Amino acid sequence: MKIATEWQDYKIIATGDGYKLERWKDVVLLRPDPQVIWKAKTDLFSYPSVDAVYHRSEKGGGEWEFRRKIPDEWTVSYRSLRFKIKPMGFKHTGLFPEQAVNWDKMASLIQNAGRPIKVLNLFAYTGGATVACAKAGAEVVHVDAAKGMVERAGENARLSGIESGIRYIIDDCKKFVQREIRRGNKYDAVIMDPPSYGRGPGGEMWKIEESLYPFVQLCTQVLSEDPLFFLINSYTTGLQPMVLHNILKLCLAGRPGQIDAYEVGIATEEGIPLPCGAGGMYIHG
Repeated sequence: MKIATEWQDYKIIATGDGYKLERWKDVVLLRPDPQVIWKAKTDLFSYPSVDAVYHRSEKGGGEWEFRRKIPDEWTVSYRSLRFKIKPMGFKHTGLFPEQAVNWDKMASLIQNAGRPIKVLNLFAYTGGATVACAKAGAEVVHVDAAKGMVERAGENARLSGIESGIRYIIDDCKKFVQREIRRGNKYDAVIMDPPSYGRGPGGEMWKIEESLYPFVQLCTQVLSEDPLFFLINSYTTGLQPMVLHNILKLCLAGRPGQIDAYEVGIATEEGIPLPCGAGGMYIHG
């Protein structure tokens, strides 16, 4: 497991009973987490400093209970990167802090490449990976179907001091890649963080068990002759790291390099890591 341990503005204070208690700079949130199936040592709902709690609904979704007045949004920092945080629907805050382990790895690869690197970030959300790669010196094309998330990615880039080098695209990822293939455009790195289920702006259906493998195959057609890396993230419950390893191995057969597949987690103040999904990365060489 690769564990994010270097955060200063984010901490997981405690876990248990399906929830994680976390501090985002000066704000303490209590949010559900499907991986937390163990008992809490203390009642997390009674923690004295909780500012907001996300309550799940039996009908799906849920809502926030704000116990104290907090800002509508605020900023957190990770190394030289800065991101806006905002409690949103479906318990989200606009950032997945465990992805810092991938940000660091990609930034290192880009900085040590010794050449210009062009990155395609698909299902790019609010741009954590986009900002990390651009800050490291890459040119990035950021693609997501949700206009609001793409706009927030631009805000995060500007907060991090990035004024150029990122192209923002609001589109269905598959359709965009198909157009890039027809145009003959190539990328030195591909990042994707696909949902379990989703719909594109034109009603396009995505189901990860059926869609991921052919989509990775499609994306290999936009890789340059000397690619730097190909990263797949997954939050789909039950999708093991070795599944991502196998997909990359099959789709990139014949290309020299190595594939690393791993769980992604984040450190907690309880001394146990919280599992937060899986990653698979092909590194050329």
